[in-house]
Amino acid sequence: MRTSTVSDLRQNNRAAVLRSIVSAVEATRSGIAAQCDLSSGSVTNIVTDLIAEGLVREFGSKPSSGGRPIARLSVVPEGAYFVGADVGELGVTVEVFDLTMTRVDRVFRKLRTRSSGPRRVKAAVADGVAALRKANPHIERALVGMGLGLPGIVDTGTDGVTRVYAQSLGWPMVTLDDLLAGTDLPTFADNGAKTLATAELWYGSAQGAEHSIVALLGRGIGVGVISGGRVLRGASSSAGEWGHTKVSFGGPTCSCGGRGCLEAYIGGVAVAQRWSAVGGRDGDDVEATVSELFARAADGDDTANRVVDETTEILGLGLANLVNLFNPERIVVGGWLGLPLIDMRRRELDVEIRRQALSRPAEQVALSSCRFGTDAVALGAALLPLEHFIAGTLELPESAA
Repeated sequence: MRTSTVSDLRQNNRAAVLRSIVSAVEATRSGIAAQCDLSSGSVTNIVTDLIAEGLVREFGSKPSSGGRPIARLSVVPEGAYFVGADVGELGVTVEVFDLTMTRVDRVFRKLRTRSSGPRRVKAAVADGVAALRKANPHIERALVGMGLGLPGIVDTGTDGVTRVYAQSLGWPMVTLDDLLAGTDLPTFADNGAKTLATAELWYGSAQGAEHSIVALLGRGIGVGVISGGRVLRGASSSAGEWGHTKVSFGGPTCSCGGRGCLEAYIGGVAVAQRWSAVGGRDGDDVEATVSELFARAADGDDTANRVVDETTEILGLGLANLVNLFNPERIVVGGWLGLPLIDMRRRELDVEIRRQALSRPAEQVALSSCRFGTDAVALGAALLPLEHFIAGTLELPESAA
């Protein structure tokens, strides 16, 4: 077992202080000391170093109860930049964020079909990253790394190789290196539902909660389970494949090849098919079909409202199962399908969850929507290299040193 050294302790303290400042709009030395359980002298020394490195700044002061005014601290936005990419089934969204995690720029690269393989995804990621770097040359001196939010299971093994198992898309197993041609950035990856959960844990509706469920509903569905303030991963990072839990015997066929999966009832394709079957829009554009469903329901169409009600009831069942399994404080719903659904049926969904879950855990949970809309997966992906940067395992480019 490796013994911790004084250097390790200093790095851990530095990481705790930097994380505290990054995750706050503003901070003070005394507030950081209390939050990180460090002495005021240690915090002062670390903050002085971070200011010298161009990562933290003082910006004014506020009155104290006595004595000198208290200096206000924040990170320097241009101190570091991070790329986050949301690899969806029909397109790749690539965004760049500064050190405050404010989006600087965004591009979208459409994929031809849902069955687009790893080769086309690789080209779309590389093209998006190149376009952002060309349009924003000022980020190069402090561009730290990139994160990818990917479909399927994203497993980094003991050999250090990250492998992607996108069974529902019909992909063979691919490594992260297979998806990274054309970029020299240090890159990390995770499942898209987990990067959504990471974004909501850092800055969003799950912030401050030790135990939460963050549900991503789009063409596919999944969750990030937050337990003890951390995203639960399981033995090989496949925890959270909620869409492929079974809710019926011999039910409809799911994209994974199984039958009776929850995704086969409330994933975007399933919802679009139910709407089309009762006279709604028919076509290959699933998002447009579901958008029409919600619009018609909002206009009072009885048939559309029945489809939305049924979807809400099934979603409530699926979330109630998670309430019974994990006893969360909060359930956060996001994704291009989940956000409009909870906007329309928040009260009804809350009732369904409480009706179908055990009464004790049901009375302890609060329901809310994702704070960051449809960009949350890319934001959470950008937090992957940020976390490595804070931990000291990823550094600024040499040109910025």
